[in-house]
Amino acid sequence: MNEPFSPQDSLALIRTMIDKTRFSLRENRFYFLLWGWVAFIAMLLQFFLKAVLHYRHHYMVWLATLPAVLVTIWYSKRHRQRGPRTYVGDAMSVLWLGIGCSFFVLSVIISRSETGWYGAFPFFILFYGLGTFISGKLLAFRPMVIGGIINWALAIGCAWAPYDYQILIGAAAIATSYLIPGYLLGRTKNDTR
Repeated sequence: MNEPFSPQDSLALIRTMIDKTRFSLRENRFYFLLWGWVAFIAMLLQFFLKAVLHYRHHYMVWLATLPAVLVTIWYSKRHRQRGPRTYVGDAMSVLWLGIGCSFFVLSVIISRSETGWYGAFPFFILFYGLGTFISGKLLAFRPMVIGGIINWALAIGCAWAPYDYQILIGAAAIATSYLIPGYLLGRTKNDTR
């Protein structure tokens, strides 16, 4: 009837849950790639507008996030995860919801500060690194862990860079935390099918 649950069975169950979440994340890597490309292109365009063309309203490129929010909402409603929920999957959802709320709160705080956006990028990169590192640890996916660590180093370096170059450092952070892991996640093997 009820056989004892051995330590090996417990580890196998945990591994299965992680693999299912990794598969779900791989199937939904759309979000990493969507937000990675939106932010990456916005940063490169902002740098070009500010540093090369000296356009006063260079920050307007970030309005591109509004359609990305709508696409995210539409996609998530259309592709709701089917099947059992896992602890790791729930933890990932809560983590990224918290990171998203933190980006919003940080944006409000920075917009009210005396220095304005000129010190924002180190903090944004710090959050990219935090979310990516924790996601990588939860999923046991090394490229995300490495991306998070790289982002922390970039955040430190960014604190001493002029604002124009902080934008480029931000683009590098997005590449290492969203784009590269997002593409690599699509190449992971699916052991749970």
